[in-house]
Amino acid sequence: MSIKNAFYAQSGGVTSVINASACGVIQTARQHPDKIGTVYAGFNGIIGALKEELIDTSLESDAAIAALRHTPAGAFGSCRYKLKSLEQNKAEYERLIEVFKAHNIGYFFYNGGGDSQDTAYKVSQLGDQMGYPMVCVGVPKTVDNDLPITDTCPGFGSVAKYIAVSMREASFDVASMCSTSTKVFVLEVMGRHAGWIAAAGGLAADADNDIPLVILFPEVKFDQAKFLAKIDEKVKKHGYCSVVVSEGVKGADGKFLAEAGGTDAFGHAQLGGAAPVVANIVKEALGYKYHWAVADYLQRAARHIASKTDVDQAYAMGKAAVELAISGRSAVMPTIVRTSDSPYQWHVGHAELKDVANVEKMMPAEFISEDGFGITEACRRYLQPLIMGEDYPPYKNGLPDYVTMKKQMIAKKLAEFSI
Repeated sequence: MSIKNAFYAQSGGVTSVINASACGVIQTARQHPDKIGTVYAGFNGIIGALKEELIDTSLESDAAIAALRHTPAGAFGSCRYKLKSLEQNKAEYERLIEVFKAHNIGYFFYNGGGDSQDTAYKVSQLGDQMGYPMVCVGVPKTVDNDLPITDTCPGFGSVAKYIAVSMREASFDVASMCSTSTKVFVLEVMGRHAGWIAAAGGLAADADNDIPLVILFPEVKFDQAKFLAKIDEKVKKHGYCSVVVSEGVKGADGKFLAEAGGTDAFGHAQLGGAAPVVANIVKEALGYKYHWAVADYLQRAARHIASKTDVDQAYAMGKAAVELAISGRSAVMPTIVRTSDSPYQWHVGHAELKDVANVEKMMPAEFISEDGFGITEACRRYLQPLIMGEDYPPYKNGLPDYVTMKKQMIAKKLAEFSI
């Protein structure tokens, strides 16, 4: 039997460390040439498989692949494209099998969040149903930190570090000018349903930094009267207040504060900006001068300030995915298993994709303070290790020296396919 090739793809919103997982996959596969042939990367995720746009990673040097570990975003292109069920769109699945057969692909590695793990699970089932068994392994990734079973998700620790640092620095800025200028600073962060990133803003304040913070979680319905009272209390005591608001905060009516109308490719509501909404509420009710900002792509692209813990775990997940695959495990995802908070200790485990796909892990109630506007010590113990350590990229001419892949495609063998 010939040695099978592998297909690797990046999916969904990218992170500062998703390429570290790609590095783990490709380097580990190269260490097992007797098990895995060429690793083909999908150009723009699963779309690359459907369109037969496969990047030959064997043409990338060892140095270039190694440099992926310190390069942010998706080196091979990502996409927001969710495969429908086999019953709804059998043609797409048949096309995947056609492409995999044409290029002798027997391993499927899909690097993404909940929707991506669902895709990996569907492909594993599809191979069996259509007589072309595939070894399918999910590689966890999401800044939202909402995949179940795994203690944390690669990408989250670095976003958490960026938000905690940004809130501390911005708060120092506001504190120095609050007597005559801005009194309320509002930072909007990602997190549609789970408030993990917003919670990370709570790390900005600690025993040595008495920063007045208010956090708005998607898990806690927005109570305008209580919020305004808390802001007023903190401004009167400290002279200013810093607010972290998750994009997914909802009002008492269950609607997003920032709902802009329309949906994205996954059917999720398009959000238009919670920070200006919250800032305007403060201005109209209390009259305080404010500034607001949206961390947006900056929070997930900031490789220059990535958490070393996060980088190491992202690489470990890519490496473990290949090791699981060559040991014959399929329809699984490697996980991070925490064994101790202090000292922080963890090891690699794994979960069945059927238990991961489309399941969101919310913030535990015990992580949110009783008043609903802060984090508890239990939350701090969970978060703190995830932002630890620095893993700076190399610099050239004062800027990070990131790598760009050649992205050389292999020759197509099949007819064009429209999606």
